[in-house]
Amino acid sequence: MSEPRPTSTASAMPVADPMVPTPYEVVGRRQEGVDTVTLTLAPTGSALPTARPGQFFMLWAPGVGEVPISLGGTGSDGTIEETIRVVGAVSRALVGTAVGGTIGVRGPFGTAWDLEAASGRHVLFVAGGVGLVPLRPSIAEAVARADEFLGIGVVVGARTPADLLFGDLLADWGRSGVQVVTTVDRGDRAWHGHIGVVTEVLDLVDLDPAATTALVCGPEVMMRFTAQALEGLGVELSDVQLSLERNMKCAVGHCGHCQLGGGFVCLDGPVVSADRAAPLLRVRER
Repeated sequence: MSEPRPTSTASAMPVADPMVPTPYEVVGRRQEGVDTVTLTLAPTGSALPTARPGQFFMLWAPGVGEVPISLGGTGSDGTIEETIRVVGAVSRALVGTAVGGTIGVRGPFGTAWDLEAASGRHVLFVAGGVGLVPLRPSIAEAVARADEFLGIGVVVGARTPADLLFGDLLADWGRSGVQVVTTVDRGDRAWHGHIGVVTEVLDLVDLDPAATTALVCGPEVMMRFTAQALEGLGVELSDVQLSLERNMKCAVGHCGHCQLGGGFVCLDGPVVSADRAAPLLRVRER
């Protein structure tokens, strides 16, 4: 992981002490599903630098702990949106913070999606579960700049219909001309869509593999098989971007918890090209 990072920008680096959380107030809270909540956060003082889609913040629940959460969206008023699924004590404390409460924020950290690489080409977004969260701002940007691409495809997989995030947005994107394909592992009586994993529906998106850039986010096993499937369709691995997820703690490359190969996911990732990530994904997380 010593090659240049896709789009890490100096302007996106924090100017404050990167280890000191900046207080942000919860000014909005939206339930996205059974166990997932979107928080809108506003700085109580100076705002942190603007994050690029694909980068992440460290969110601190006072007295509980800190976890990395990918950028979910930004507002013109300096607010940021973070969509969080409850998977442990810290995420439970974060989503349990009421409107008016305060949490700590550090960042932004890491590399961003390189949407510019898809200019003049087909751009395909493939998400598994909450992997749609880091992709959401890039999809919105692509939709706003649709004339710059040959076409836009979004493929989303989830465990059940109830686990599909941002249903209204998926519908809006579809009405905007985006090819949207959803699939679930297990349907219910009301579900009439696809059943199966995302790799089984990739060929439903009309695109030219030789002129396609793909942005993929989800569980590591899903990203590994998706990259292989895209390569099988004719998409070059160097045109596939993945978002790695490891045990990031300090987010500044000091603690070593997210070391992967010769680099650190917090610094050299999380977004890397699939040709670089393929050998690294064979390393089991400690």
